[in-house]
Amino acid sequence: MSKGTRRCIVIDDQPVVRWGVRGLLGDQYEVEEVADGAGALQMLTDVGDFDVAVVDMASPTEQRLSGVATIRALLEAQPGLGVVAHADHAEGRVASEALHAGATAFVAKDSPALELKRAVDAAAESEEFVDPATVPPPRRGGALTRRQREILQLYAGGNSTAATAARLGLSPETVRTHTKAIFSRLDARGRAHAVAIALRGALID
Repeated sequence: MSKGTRRCIVIDDQPVVRWGVRGLLGDQYEVEEVADGAGALQMLTDVGDFDVAVVDMASPTEQRLSGVATIRALLEAQPGLGVVAHADHAEGRVASEALHAGATAFVAKDSPALELKRAVDAAAESEEFVDPATVPPPRRGGALTRRQREILQLYAGGNSTAATAARLGLSPETVRTHTKAIFSRLDARGRAHAVAIALRGALID
C-alpha cells in the first residue's frame, strides 16, 4: 500500500463477510477487520484514525453492541469518520436508523458488490449514499399533502427555502413549517434525505 492509501475498518462478526469486503476494497484501501464494535474502538486507539468504517447493522447481544450503538460510539471516538451501515437487506427502517445515528452511507449485503464500493467511496468523501434498492419505510402521519409535494419538488430542483416560498407565493416561515412536517412524515433527517426518500418512493419526479 502506498503512503496515501485510505484506511478502512470492517466490523462484522462473520469472517466470510469481512474477507469479501477486504477482497473488494483491498486494491484501494488499507483494510483492517474486527468482529464487533468494542474491537473497532480498540483498533482506533491502537492504530489511529481511519477514513471509513463498514459497520454491520446487527442486533445487540450480551457480548456485542448494536449497529446503531457502534456507529455512535465510533463517531464519538473519531468525529468525521465516514461510516457505511451494512445491513442484511435494503430495508428503509434500518437505513433511517443508521442515518439518524450518523452513518454517511447505507448499503445492503444482498446488493451487488459495486453498490458497497460506491457506498465506501462516498463515505470516504463525506458524501451521503443510500443503496438504490432501499425500500422507504412506512411514512408516519399518512401521505404527503399536495403542498408538501410541491415544496419537495422545488427542493429537488435545487431551490432554497426563500426561492421555494417565492415560487409558491408563501412566506419563508410557512415553507419552513411545511418542511418540518415533511421531515416527520418521511422520517427524514434533513432536506437532502427527504428528497432522496421522496424520489425513491415516487412521491416527486
